[in-house]
Amino acid sequence: MSRRRIGFWYRLAAVIAKPPLVVLFKRDWRGMEHIPADGGFITAVNHNSYVDPLSYGHFQYNTGRVPRFLAKAALFRAPFVGMMLRGTGQIPVYRETTDALNAFRAAVAAIEDGECVAFYPEGTLTRDPGMWPMNGKTGAARVALMTRAPVIPVAQWGANLAMPPYAKENKYRFFPRKTLQVQAGPPVDLSRFYDSEPTPEVLREVTEVIMAAITEQLAIVRGEKAPAEPYDHRKARANQRREAEEKGSQ
Repeated sequence: MSRRRIGFWYRLAAVIAKPPLVVLFKRDWRGMEHIPADGGFITAVNHNSYVDPLSYGHFQYNTGRVPRFLAKAALFRAPFVGMMLRGTGQIPVYRETTDALNAFRAAVAAIEDGECVAFYPEGTLTRDPGMWPMNGKTGAARVALMTRAPVIPVAQWGANLAMPPYAKENKYRFFPRKTLQVQAGPPVDLSRFYDSEPTPEVLREVTEVIMAAITEQLAIVRGEKAPAEPYDHRKARANQRREAEEKGSQ
């Protein structure tokens, strides 16, 4: 199979999601030419708002190559949302369990079957104070090395201006209408890693290359210079604890 049909459930999701997106937001989409016309591939996307999966999904849907997302398993238990996720072929991720690898197996199988699998390598909404991509997790790198499929970096901006991450309801600002900017870049060149053993060090390096490609696209979208190093949330928390301890001991 060279590509997945859009199908009933994806079309239904589009019928539900597209009208409010069109009403509430303007669009600025670039780089659709980098989305492969045929064959399996990976998209690696930054995450800065609860709305941005809809923003990216709308962009990807309009390329004719619908994505299969890796989504938290808990979402599949919600009555309506779970039905839509299952119907559209999304992949449940069971974190911190022996079933965690099943998501990667399902992703590999989907790619080998000619589909697009979308990864949010950060694993959660960015904690970077400037809304840049933070350090990524290695799942996308692992699947990329297993399949040798093209990895397309996708940067998005704008949903976070309407619905900032971790904001309370009174912080939402849908008006005036924000522009959802989505930009896909050329495939990330990972060929130098293909003959390497997928050690933790190699997977980390591949992840850094993928995250750098996403950040490069986002810098173009924002028209700003990205930080020299990606934000490391664990390191930042450790520094905050150490500073608090030092203040407490004074």
